[in-house]
Amino acid sequence: MKKNLKTNLIWLAIIAVVYAILSALIVAGIINAFVAQIITQIGINLIVAVGLNLVIGFTGQFSFGSAGFMAIGAYTSAIVTARMAPTWGSIFLSMLIGAIVAGVVAVIVGYPTLRLKGDYLAIATLGVSEIIRILIMNGGDLTNGAAGLSGIILFTDWGMTFIFAVVIIILILNFINSPSGRATLSVREDEIASESMGVNVTRVKVIAFTLGAMVTAVAGSLYAGFIGTVTPKDFTWMKSVDALIIVVLGGLGSITGTVIAAIILGLLNMFLQDFGAIRMIIYSLVLILVMIFRPGGLLGTWEFKISRFFNKKEKKEAK
Repeated sequence: MKKNLKTNLIWLAIIAVVYAILSALIVAGIINAFVAQIITQIGINLIVAVGLNLVIGFTGQFSFGSAGFMAIGAYTSAIVTARMAPTWGSIFLSMLIGAIVAGVVAVIVGYPTLRLKGDYLAIATLGVSEIIRILIMNGGDLTNGAAGLSGIILFTDWGMTFIFAVVIIILILNFINSPSGRATLSVREDEIASESMGVNVTRVKVIAFTLGAMVTAVAGSLYAGFIGTVTPKDFTWMKSVDALIIVVLGGLGSITGTVIAAIILGLLNMFLQDFGAIRMIIYSLVLILVMIFRPGGLLGTWEFKISRFFNKKEKKEAK
């Protein structure tokens, strides 16, 4: 118990120090407005990737529906905040409603689609994502069709994204280490063995899928508050591919890898801004090289844990 408390306090201290350093650099002008926007984009992409990694990396289900659930969160925030007074209460309420709507949709589509496996599941979730986008495109005055919604309150900054990313990562890690999370990992390893041990495989898949969808919807809300406008073309299947690339690059089943991959790809995009068409070529070459030399991703399933350092220290003292 004391060890867990000590570990948590150290993590909180590290997070606080990182936040303080970034704040100091921004105030001092060392990090300019452009770089601060890049940090915000990295944070939003990280949240989407963490939600997707829960489904793909920890549950073993190939999902292509991130863009659809992100669109639900973005449009819900845009619609709710436009009809309420521009306060933090209305903003957080819109994010909560967006997460709930995404969760309900995930449950409805999850039970029939998650019985599929592999490529069939990927195609089904891609279809669900496109259905959501088409419904939004034909939503009339509510969604303003293909033109989208504009004039959204710009409530997202790097600090807010940083805090949400930290909170969501903590929630996901706690879920993974809970009994339900252990059942999720068992489904990833062997569905038949899990079912024979009494695990309700479909229920476990739907829970993980729903939680991932709700996390992605939160990222969508942050995206709407960052850009200020949302259109259906912002949530095509390429948005799902972007999240998938981060997950695969970092390592399926590694939150640490997802964080590192999101930062690397975000910085890579920033430094390659001036290269135009060559940027995507360099970007693709980096991914190809990683897949050749590290097919399991940068970290595989490895997670960074401070408790390992305590164990090493205790072993040395015991000797």
